[in-house]
This record gives sequence, structure tokens and C-alpha cells, in this order.
Amino acid sequence: MQCVILAAGEGRRMRPLTSTRPKVMLPLANRPMLEHLVTAARDAGVSEFLLVVGYREEEVRRFFGDGSTLGVRIEYAVQRQQRGTADALETAGEWVGGDFLLMNGDMVLSSADIRGVMETGPACMGVAPSGHPEDYGVVQVEGDRVRGLREKAREPAGNLVNAGIYLFSRDIFPILEGVGLSPRGERELTDALSVLIARNSLRAAMVGSWIDVGFPWDLLSANEMMMEGIESLVRGTVEDGAVLEGAVQVGEGTVVRAGSCIEGPCIIGKDCRIGPHAYIRGATTIGDGCHIGHATEVKNSIVLPRTNLPHFNYLGDSVIGSGCNLGAGTKVANLRHDRAEVRVGGYPTMRKKFGAIIGDGAMLGINCSVNVGSVICEGAAIGPHCLVEGYIAPGAKIR
Repeated sequence: MQCVILAAGEGRRMRPLTSTRPKVMLPLANRPMLEHLVTAARDAGVSEFLLVVGYREEEVRRFFGDGSTLGVRIEYAVQRQQRGTADALETAGEWVGGDFLLMNGDMVLSSADIRGVMETGPACMGVAPSGHPEDYGVVQVEGDRVRGLREKAREPAGNLVNAGIYLFSRDIFPILEGVGLSPRGERELTDALSVLIARNSLRAAMVGSWIDVGFPWDLLSANEMMMEGIESLVRGTVEDGAVLEGAVQVGEGTVVRAGSCIEGPCIIGKDCRIGPHAYIRGATTIGDGCHIGHATEVKNSIVLPRTNLPHFNYLGDSVIGSGCNLGAGTKVANLRHDRAEVRVGGYPTMRKKFGAIIGDGAMLGINCSVNVGSVICEGAAIGPHCLVEGYIAPGAKIR
């Protein structure tokens, strides 16, 4: 079985995290989300992959190479301009030899669900229940057939949505040739699906493990899910007097100093310095080369490589990019006083606890206070004793 994965987009809703990397390379459980998808498809029986890349494609190519480290074969096609999903799929036309899987690269799926789509036969669309179907393409299903598909309906006719996984035969490519520009100015796969629906030839396969990673706060839910069932593995050094509770993974070259407490599930990368007297709570991942220092507490957060929280910091329910530094005493709030849902730039997070999104290379001085729902873009520099709220632009200097 061959598999085409669409991984060309930037993921603008993920800014500032995608200002310096493609969305599919954002980490879940300390591995790029695209790696999870490739390995899940591999375990379902797929051996050949075509990654359709574009935005910052070198990051994807550098990490995956020819796929040999994952036990698969990976090739690449390039979508130079982001002209829609139908346009992206057309780049795979010469590579595909028969029936093939098509998947969006920015989601989480289990190998069992992928196998279920493969076993349904072409043409097939994976569908999943959603608590907010108005944000997706709402699917109407009768028996095993898709009867309707409506994008982002304000009043959806059900809770089943398009999960972004398909099984097609080569018959899809002549249909793609007839797809024109949508009102958004893109050539969209949805229009090709509408043709299949009109022919009564599009089947539905239920998928239960699907998580769409559309916004930065979705990373936290997906990260927690991907760490379920991990096993403890300590390759670094844990000093006497440090406590590891539950499933905790410590990477090679990492030192956990005395007085620190780490609660699982937690994954800490390579060459990190933890403590002394650090407290890292569950559902947290720490990237390679980070420093989580004295009297610092981190809870339910994603910290990318080479970021420092060295003294008396608190970070909860947040995502921090790589190469950041929080000055001594700087803390990130994660709960409103009225305990209402946190919103980020007007967007609902559907979370009562959410802290901040901080882009790569941001620097915060000592004793800063970062309010709930704040966005600090890449390269921003915040002076000491500042209250940070709302949106801080890339490279901004705040004194």
C-alpha cells in the first residue's frame, strides 16, 4: 500500500510556532506529529510514502530522509504555492501506482483506524465525531455511504466530520482535473469528493482516535493523548534525592538533580539540566538541551529544545518554542479568576486552563507576569517586571 501525506502548508493558525518550522514538525510526545502519523501508517501495513512538502520543506527532508530509520521508503513531491488540497494531491499523480491512502499531515490517528480505512476499499473517507462540528466539513452518512459534505456549517446537521484520511484509486485523478478555484481562490479536494458523493461511490469509515491539531492549544490535548501508556525509561542521570513518580522518560545526557520531583506521564529529552528542586508535573514534554532549574514548576506544557526556565519560574498549560529564556521569577498564569474559558486572540480554546504561546527565541526579563491567553511571537524581548497580555509582535522590544 502507498500513502500520500499532505505536509506542504505552514499552518498559519499555529503562529508563532510555525514561523520557523512547518506545522507537521511541531512535537507531540517529543516527536514531530508527522512522525507519529508515518509510524501509525507503517504499523497498519503501509511501506511507501510520498510526502507533499512546500513551506520550509528542508526541515521535513532533513528529519525523515529516505525513511530508512523508520523502516519505510519515503519520497517527496513539492507544492511550491499553496493552491489547495486538490492541487497538492495532483503532484502525486505520477507516483501513485494503484489504490493509495491520502492523509492530512496535521492530525493524530491510530494504526487500527488507518487499517480500518484501508480495509473499507476505495473510494473511502474517514469520518469522526466532533464536539464542535461547525469548525469542520460536516458529513452526512447513510449506512456505509457518504450522502453529503458541507464545509463549516453554522448549524451543522450532525456531529460527524471529515477526518482527513481517504482511500482512493487512480480514478480520483481525472476528477481532480475538473476541479476549479473555490471562493477562497484554491483548488479544493472537497469539490472532487462532491463528485464521488453525487455518484454514490464514496464510502464512510468511522475513526475513533482522531485528533485534529488546528490551533496551538490542540497540541496540549494531542500531547497528553500521545503519552498515554508510555513506559518509564531512564537513559540519563538521576541524582540521589530526586523523585520520579509514574511513567517518566529521561533522555541520554540529561541530569535530574537532587530535590527535584517529576510526575508522569512526562518525557524529558537529551542533554537537559533539571533542578535542583524543580517540579515537573504530568503531561509535560521537555525538548533536548533545556534547563528547568531551581524552584521552577512546569505543568501540562510543551517546551521545545534549548529553552531555559532556570530560576523560580512557573509555566502551566502552555507551549513554548525553542531557544527561549524566562528570567528569574517570571511566571505564566493559566487560570482566569472567574474560571471562564480562556480565549486567545478572540478564539475559544475550550479550555478553562491555558497559559501562553511563546515563539522561538523570545526573551523575558526577571519577574515578568504573563497573563492567560497571551501570545508572544518569535524574537520578542520583554524587559524586567513587565505585565504581558494579549499579542506581542515578532521582534518586539517591551520595556
